[in-house]
Amino acid sequence: MPKIFAIAALALVYVALPMVVVGQDHATAEEVVAKVREAASTLSKTGDLTPFKQKDGPWVWKDTYVFVNDCDTKLVAANIVRPDQVGQDFGTIKDTRGKTLYPDREAYCNAAKKPSGNWIEYWWPKPGQKEGSRKVSFYLHAKGTPYVVGAGVYDDKATIAELSKLSSKK
Repeated sequence: MPKIFAIAALALVYVALPMVVVGQDHATAEEVVAKVREAASTLSKTGDLTPFKQKDGPWVWKDTYVFVNDCDTKLVAANIVRPDQVGQDFGTIKDTRGKTLYPDREAYCNAAKKPSGNWIEYWWPKPGQKEGSRKVSFYLHAKGTPYVVGAGVYDDKATIAELSKLSSKK
């Protein structure tokens, strides 16, 4: 009888362990808020975009990454995963459903200047995929710079209202 329990326990670990590991591969909204705040603070102090262009740095984790837009020039300033977008007018970027991410660039930049930042919902491919999934990204202005820092999570359920409450907490 103890052998059966040992086999059952081993089977349970074998089945459950991959679920735990897979669950750790997805960034949470809380992590995104913390990383974006940290990135905005760092950029405010240094003004240096170089670290935001390096894949092996602290600004890439799990299934997400930090990206930076310049609100003075209205251009993408840094995007580790999509370097082809750097220098592009961020007002022209469309999601996989054809919706413009930032239809009103001024409103986007002003919303990011709020202490609680701003959340935007759009459809974007997960890393390694071509089809879009619902992504919600948090944006925050880096004080003393023209930059807005952002990062997102793939989440089918979280509402912008819920996420806004999360980012308004300090």
